[in-house]
Amino acid sequence: MQLGEGLRILVVDDSMFMRKIVSDMLATDPQIEVCGTAKNGIEAIEQIKKLTPDAVTMDVEMPKMDGLTALGHIMHECPLPVVMLSTLTEKGADATFKALELGAVDYVQKPSGAISLDVRKVQTELLGKIKAAVQAKVRKRTHSERKPGVIKYTPKRAAKTRVIAIGTSTGGPSALAEIIPRFPADTPPMLIVQHMPADFTKTFAKRLDNESAITVKEASAGDKIMPGLALLAPGDYHMTVGRDGRVHLDKKPRIHGVRPAVDPMMITASEVYKSDMIGVIMTGMGSDGSDGMVAIKNNNGATIAQDEDSCVVYGMPQEAYKTGCVDRVVSLSQIPIEVLRRC
Repeated sequence: MQLGEGLRILVVDDSMFMRKIVSDMLATDPQIEVCGTAKNGIEAIEQIKKLTPDAVTMDVEMPKMDGLTALGHIMHECPLPVVMLSTLTEKGADATFKALELGAVDYVQKPSGAISLDVRKVQTELLGKIKAAVQAKVRKRTHSERKPGVIKYTPKRAAKTRVIAIGTSTGGPSALAEIIPRFPADTPPMLIVQHMPADFTKTFAKRLDNESAITVKEASAGDKIMPGLALLAPGDYHMTVGRDGRVHLDKKPRIHGVRPAVDPMMITASEVYKSDMIGVIMTGMGSDGSDGMVAIKNNNGATIAQDEDSCVVYGMPQEAYKTGCVDRVVSLSQIPIEVLRRC
């Protein structure tokens, strides 16, 4: 859908107060119309069939049918973009990742629980993510999708270890959950930047670690970059690479409006590892990672971008491709194979 058209949004929340707050926030944008509301998952499904909205904002905890159950039905029966409203708790983070795995496009934080005026603070984020969501690719989900197994991998060069740098944003959590478990335990070191808030990265790293042969952890200052380990940049910190072979964290100004940003991780890593770098840019809004991919290419590293068809939002890979620095454009499912081939 093109953004020049009016966007019809369904707001789903069990709190009347929250439905009003979210509806009012959306109504501040002349491109957006709140076409209806629902107070639980059952009503949401009925309203979707009746109103055919362009996108939905969905709460998680609701009576009769919760948001995750409703989302499963929506993505199976009548898929459309869904943006979840998430609480800033470990439980809320876990529910958010389940929603993303089920097919939700993105999420917006509820800073202080279900009934809070603080939710107004996320107005700009909500409007931006709703507009991105309606342009996202949403596919029908089946109830029994089989996940491919770990790829068999035999390193060709014992003398050198390549470092894999991955950057992603919108659509990234589910994309990473699909590809990271495919890497074998002896995969070269991996650095990951996913645009994500501080309260969520630790939970996300644990979820990836539980599903993967490699070790995945939220990066701490001074962590050593080593084979079989994937370091995920913590929310609200930029992650950079030092010549000591360790990661460093800082709270320097946001880049591209985000922290962590992909560019500083890729640029500093390329300066240290030169030709022994593989840069991967995946689904996401904006242009973060383009400068990093250029730096990797300028230092004779390899560069891979996710293709448009498999991206939820073809923003970051497209901007990287426009620079002329991308060696290969492949589908999400082919990224682990291409990465390991280049190792």
